[in-house]
Amino acid sequence: MKKIFFIVLLISTAIYAENLKINKDEIKKLIGQMIIVGFPNESVNSKSKIIRDINKYNLAGVILFDKFYTNRTKVKNIRSPKQLQLLTQNLQNLSMKNIIISIDQEGGKVQRLKSTQGFHSTPSAKKISQKTLAVVKSHYKTMASMLSKNGINCNFAPLVDLSINQDNFIIEGLERSYGNSSTEVIRNAEIFIDTLKKQNIISVLKHFPGHGSSKNDSHKGFVDISNTWSQKELEPYKYFIKHNKADMIMTAHVFNNHLDAKYPATLSYKINTQLLRNQLGFKGVIISDDLQMKAISKHYTLEQTVTLAINSGIDILLFGNQLDYYNTDELIEVIFKNVQNGSIKLERIQEANQRISLLLNQNQ
Repeated sequence: MKKIFFIVLLISTAIYAENLKINKDEIKKLIGQMIIVGFPNESVNSKSKIIRDINKYNLAGVILFDKFYTNRTKVKNIRSPKQLQLLTQNLQNLSMKNIIISIDQEGGKVQRLKSTQGFHSTPSAKKISQKTLAVVKSHYKTMASMLSKNGINCNFAPLVDLSINQDNFIIEGLERSYGNSSTEVIRNAEIFIDTLKKQNIISVLKHFPGHGSSKNDSHKGFVDISNTWSQKELEPYKYFIKHNKADMIMTAHVFNNHLDAKYPATLSYKINTQLLRNQLGFKGVIISDDLQMKAISKHYTLEQTVTLAINSGIDILLFGNQLDYYNTDELIEVIFKNVQNGSIKLERIQEANQRISLLLNQNQ
């Protein structure tokens, strides 16, 4: 019996390996559809590396930044409305498919489109929460219109973290939260989501399962929320999933030993699949926070990171190329190697692609 099983296993492995060999380029494009990257240019043409990568690998899309993280005086992708409109037009026109052009435009201190560059400025979430519904709607309507006009079709917002720890610089200190009550957060975030939707802009809820109770910044290193996190931080997610208003959800690079004793949320099957998908019923796209943040990159190799993230249930891997730089060819090859050796199942790649395709079709 064991001999028969071994022979069947050998045949199956050979067929699988042959299938991978035959469809190598096709599989790499399926992998590419799961990646959003940052790139260092204000303009692009048919010979630009980012255009080559998009078309060679069928990349999901790009993320835009106004400045380089290591040199805040140097323009990266955004100089002015006229320049940005030309950049986004060329990105779409030179790509062989519609791509995601994403940005962090929350308002306040987290907005890549700044008034100093000629764009409309939006108040921070904390200040927004103090305004009437009519004023909130007006602010977010103006922002959504601006994003659409400038070719942005995905905003990494709204942030639905509850402001639980008042000493947390990255959330409370930057006024990124609407408040410590889920009611406040839902009230304002829903307006934000609805106005983006009217402009066919994908909204992204962040940071699952909650970053507002943390003490540290995951950009800089390990963040443990085991003793500060509470179930109420899930309430905004439950609401938006129930009301079918969660296009995409971004994971947090936070560790919570009550949810997973081994891995931070971004790399956790228990959090992303068992909790978010199975318990909360989320059927949309899960995107990682930037995988180059030190909370991840200090503790895991690139191969460990992408393998764990994909197997945990992440559908899109975000590499901002702000804190570090990875060549797209390298990223694809690392993931492909792990599909080839069986560490990542091809079915998991196909499942992610189906979710991404459905999301893009719904927002065209």
